[in-house]
Amino acid sequence: MRIPVIAGNWKMNPPSPSEATRLALAVREVADGLPEVTTVVCPPAVFLADVRRAAGGGRLNVGAQTMHWEESGAYTGETSPTMLANLASFVIVGHSERRQYDNETDEKVGRKVASAVAHGLRPIAAVGETADERRAGATVSVIDRQVRAALAGLERIAGTGLVIAYEPVWAIGTGDAASGDDAQAVAGQIRAILRELDGDGADEVPIQYGGSCTPDNAGEYLVQPDIDGALVGGASLKADVFARILRAAAAAAADAA
Repeated sequence: MRIPVIAGNWKMNPPSPSEATRLALAVREVADGLPEVTTVVCPPAVFLADVRRAAGGGRLNVGAQTMHWEESGAYTGETSPTMLANLASFVIVGHSERRQYDNETDEKVGRKVASAVAHGLRPIAAVGETADERRAGATVSVIDRQVRAALAGLERIAGTGLVIAYEPVWAIGTGDAASGDDAQAVAGQIRAILRELDGDGADEVPIQYGGSCTPDNAGEYLVQPDIDGALVGGASLKADVFARILRAAAAAAADAA
């Protein structure tokens, strides 16, 4: 059975290292009591060391929000996978905000996924359609293109630690979340692509839902057969709110066992 992965994407928050540490400590306290859930927090890069120290030897995992695929070089402002090696165990790649604001193309996402795996990091590869693409009925084709591009640099899926996050762009930060059935339809499509590419590894991959995920709707996603977690934005910035999502994931895992 797949272990649910609940990841909090803090984006460009909080404003200080002391606040980041306090938040991480509060989340760790909850995570340490939920062994049936893989809990991840993804702070800004400047706080990775502080959050790593706060996570200590507990069950809280640390993730980065992005990385470059090269180990070093003339890439001003970037962070390499080797730099992340002692700071994080996960890394988000292909988030829609990176695609929109930082020219993160499908090809770059594929390079980052392959590089993350090669350097022992678990990539959380984010895919999802925009509102215009959804209205045009292009969701299936967009997801197919993005998933295949993200995995293009992998020889196999089995054993890579890959996570895929379905985040419909129209739902991120809008409060207009996808229904459980709609999210499952896309997660099922993603699982089918994974099985086509690597039948041995397809069922290892946790598929998350993201996009206005809250404690009130998390359970609707977590009971779906192909959804194994959540990539949480704003709700991850309050430890008590995030804790409710973690507990919902633990309850769903217990019910499925």
